[in-house]
Amino acid sequence: MTLRLGMVNFDSRDPAPLARWWADQVGGEVADPYDGSFLLVTGGPITMAFQQVGDPTPGKNKVHLDLTADDLDGEVERLVNAGATLVGRRGDDSFRWVTLTDPDGNEFCVAAQAEADAAPLT
Repeated sequence: MTLRLGMVNFDSRDPAPLARWWADQVGGEVADPYDGSFLLVTGGPITMAFQQVGDPTPGKNKVHLDLTADDLDGEVERLVNAGATLVGRRGDDSFRWVTLTDPDGNEFCVAAQAEADAAPLT
């Protein structure tokens, strides 16, 4: 059996602004087929879904995005200026990444593309 990632789904009390925020960050477009209760961001690196929930699961999200960028520091600065919150800079001289949260508090990481390509998978 072969599994493929279909989309990444976010629970949110107010999914429309979060979907728009992510669309801006990944260069995607927002589709709202269900009157604000379930939105899609398409046209980016992967389809992202944002569903309205009455009470999001407490604690750290169990799934997060690992993203890459050609210019790690520049991209982190852009994301923070756009409303992301810096959680921490991680790694060492051979592989660095930065953990951030989106405006709803969902954690995600960004690494340098060149370092990610060179990093061993073991």
